[in-house]
Amino acid sequence: MRQLVLDIRPDAPPSFDNFVAGDNLALLAALAQTVIGAGHLYLWGPPSSGRSHLLRAAVSSAEAAGRPAFHVEAEGLAGPLPDEDGALIAVDDVERLSPDAQIALFNTFNRAPMLRQTLVLGGPAPPRLLDRREDLRTRIGQCLVFELKPLDDDTRRAILATLAERRGLALGDDVVDFLLRHGRRDITSLARIVDALDHASLEQKRPVTLPLLRKLMQAGLDI
Repeated sequence: MRQLVLDIRPDAPPSFDNFVAGDNLALLAALAQTVIGAGHLYLWGPPSSGRSHLLRAAVSSAEAAGRPAFHVEAEGLAGPLPDEDGALIAVDDVERLSPDAQIALFNTFNRAPMLRQTLVLGGPAPPRLLDRREDLRTRIGQCLVFELKPLDDDTRRAILATLAERRGLALGDDVVDFLLRHGRRDITSLARIVDALDHASLEQKRPVTLPLLRKLMQAGLDI
């Protein structure tokens, strides 16, 4: 298993280093190449699979390398996409593009070679299943396409153990089982819950137990 990340705080800025790769190492390698201009890339997966994290990480990585980069929320796109020369443009949730925004993205594909732009796109389904304009759907299908592979429960357990260990916490198997059975399973949510347990344990001077977790949930903790 790949060494677990060193910085997966809930407030940590998205980066490639704080994304737990699991079976997505090939995707991370391809994204790193895309950041330096090696063709367009489309990644797909269900909500909370890490799509938005990776798109924002690609933008941050491009900016760190001195490249103009933009993260665009599809739902809020109302006009043309940036036309800055050499830019990396990340468009999240392509299934939410309005009809006018679909035209804007299609036009960006057309002008990208002339402007040396790179597109990184995210969506919930493979290109052939996207309910988009046919010309845009075809262009997306011509990108390098990756499916985000979900983490397995063994990896999630290892992440929870790592997060707890760094805070000096002991998470019992019953707490971990409950979180994986009833809670959100993305890494950001797991980190947020461990933080809440840590604060409650220190404040109330009691160990992290299932009754403590249930008490926090009754007080409003959303797992």
